Amino acid sequence: MEDLILDFLSRNLVLVLVAVFLLLCLLLGVRIVPQSEKHVVERFGRLKSVLGPGINLIVPFLDVVRHKVSVLERQLPNAQQDAITSDNVLVQVETSVFYRILEPERTVYRIRDVDAAIATTVAGIVRAEIGQMELDEVQSNRAELILKIKAQVEDAVEDWGIEVTRAEILDVNLDQATREAMLQQLNAERARRAAVTEAEGHKRAVELNADAELYAAEQAAKARRIEADAEAYATGVVAAAIRDNGLEAAQYQVALKQVEAMADVARGQGSQMLVVPAAAVDAFGEAFRMLKGRG
Repeated sequence: MEDLILDFLSRNLVLVLVAVFLLLCLLLGVRIVPQSEKHVVERFGRLKSVLGPGINLIVPFLDVVRHKVSVLERQLPNAQQDAITSDNVLVQVETSVFYRILEPERTVYRIRDVDAAIATTVAGIVRAEIGQMELDEVQSNRAELILKIKAQVEDAVEDWGIEVTRAEILDVNLDQATREAMLQQLNAERARRAAVTEAEGHKRAVELNADAELYAAEQAAKARRIEADAEAYATGVVAAAIRDNGLEAAQYQVALKQVEAMADVARGQGSQMLVVPAAAVDAFGEAFRMLKGRG
């Protein structure tokens, strides 16, 4: 059996070698690229093409896959850098950057260490931007600062075939002395707000008290006006009675008032002894006489 195989190979050696060569060319010429990668192909040391996801064909023995680049989004390690604001406050800023390689042929031939280059670029831009802002602006306008940093980093890394997807400022740390000064400032601001609130409350109480007094005065004026209207009405009735009945009506009213006055005196507290003047007795009699005459 072995003799037969050796005899076959000796007679068909050329065909066997050709078959092996074709199989080897097939294996070397077909490249399957995963969805998350792009392959950079060189021919004689020069860039030939970039293979995308799927099945790709290259020229065996001439084309070589030199770089396999992941196109997944990457995150740089969190970095901290010192910066000085425009009001001379030293802050320590912690940043994080996310990026993705879009054109690997530009990335692999234009920059050696992508992560280090982006980190250095971010640090310089952060220091420059914070140096143009005061501490209060850094604290209150963090979103605007992030947008500015992201835009400038994108411009800086555009030639490297990289897209910056996110840039974040995770924290802005201050030294102990600055923290204590800010705490004193916050306490003073709280005290000021409390004093303003108390003053506004006192002012509101005074306004409400004044409104209550004004309302009471208005009601008293209305009551006096009603009493005056009632008195005017009663006077009008008396005047009409005098006009219709003559002097007797006036005498009747005077006598009636005297009787009412004596009754009020009698109801008062103190001694139960009541001294009645003679004129009052005459007035009583006159009033009874007039009542009898009217009856």
